[in-house]
Formats: sequence, structure tokens, C-alpha cells
Amino acid sequence: MQEYIIQRVLEISHYILETQATVRQVAGVFGVSKSTVHKDVTERLPHINQHLAREIRAVLERNKAERHIRGGEATRRKYLAEKK
Repeated sequence: MQEYIIQRVLEISHYILETQATVRQVAGVFGVSKSTVHKDVTERLPHINQHLAREIRAVLERNKAERHIRGGEATRRKYLAEKK
């Protein structure tokens, strides 16, 4: 694996741990695709640092479990804004 990819994977991982950000949010901050972020933290990170990969997996699983709540809240805000 090339050095710049390893560096990106570690930077993304530390950002996720610090902010509890979603894959979509991380992709926007780092200027890469959601697919790249997902591949970095699910496939590449375990080869680099298994302990960090387990921590990231927990954050991603929590974000996935809460996804339907965030989506519902966004829809509610959208229709409240349209009413005004």
C-alpha cells in the first residue's frame, strides 16, 4: 500500500474518532468519495492498525443504527421550512 494512502486512512480514522462523523461527512471534509472513505476504514485500516479498526467499526455501527433518526429529523426540518 502506498504511503499517501496509509496516511489518508489514519487521518480519516482519527477524524472519525474525534468527531463521531458519518462516512458522508468525512468524505466532504477530506474531498474524497463515500466509497473511498468506506473502503479505507473497512478494508485498509485493519491491515494497518487492528485496534483502531475495531474502534472505527463501533462508531460506524452506531451511525448506521442512528441513520433512520437523522433522516427523519432532516425530513421534518424540510417540511417545517416549507410551511413558513
